[in-house]
Amino acid sequence: MNLGFVGLGVMGAPMAGHLIAAGHALFVQTRSKVPAAIAEAGATVCKSGREVAQRAELVFLMLPDTPDVEKVLFGPEGVAAGLSSGKTVVDCSSIDPIATREFAKRVGELGCDYLDAPVSGGEVGAKAASLSIMVGGTEAAFDRVRPLLATMGKNITHVGAVGDGQVAKVANQMIVALNIAAVAEALVFASKAGADPARVRQALMGGFASSRVLEVHGERMLKRTFDPGFRIALHQKDLNLALQGARSVGAALPQTAIAAQLMQSCAALGLAQSDHSALVRALENLAQHELGR
Repeated sequence: MNLGFVGLGVMGAPMAGHLIAAGHALFVQTRSKVPAAIAEAGATVCKSGREVAQRAELVFLMLPDTPDVEKVLFGPEGVAAGLSSGKTVVDCSSIDPIATREFAKRVGELGCDYLDAPVSGGEVGAKAASLSIMVGGTEAAFDRVRPLLATMGKNITHVGAVGDGQVAKVANQMIVALNIAAVAEALVFASKAGADPARVRQALMGGFASSRVLEVHGERMLKRTFDPGFRIALHQKDLNLALQGARSVGAALPQTAIAAQLMQSCAALGLAQSDHSALVRALENLAQHELGR
């Protein structure tokens, strides 16, 4: 197929690479320089989202936030300006579900399908083509796009109507944030109580407290490796979406609110661009104790 891809950042670049490796022609556009690996693999670099949409039958988006998606879709020389009836837009960004439904309506008025397909798995999952992908949209559009999604991920779920994929992604980010906070609290407590936090983590990995977060992010906390796989600033954005959504539907999310404040504390410490496992730094600051010290 002739495919478009807008947004070749940490996640988007490897996702686009998998589509090229699967034999598809790719037309790309990104805010910064197109990664050399994508250009060398044969992707055609376009000047605008409009040109991408004109040359492709299906356009993927992988962008940081809701305003970015709106600008890429509907701004001057945006994707919508290049769409014609029968084409499809697949947004893999993690953004506001309410805005997503409005974007889908506007794209639908052009005679095109729209799927929200946010992903989970971080840079590691993007490179390994093992992302979990949560999809909202019509069954027919999902069935057409699923083989393409399968080149980038393993756990691909049609959640429901447009916007429901974004709701699922927000829920995912709530759970991940609370798990990171729980692991950080446990390790800081263990260390300040005089135990070896690395051995405590090893012991917990064999019990009911075991989790992927304890395995991966617990190790990051202990080794102080906070280079971003997923930045605190982006997780803050997702938790804000959760809290905004909770207000709109009349739900209370007290634990999510606490996690959001811990993320904000990290941002105040200058860690907004660090990996979200650096949330442990906020708890260390409160305890006046660094792991292993």
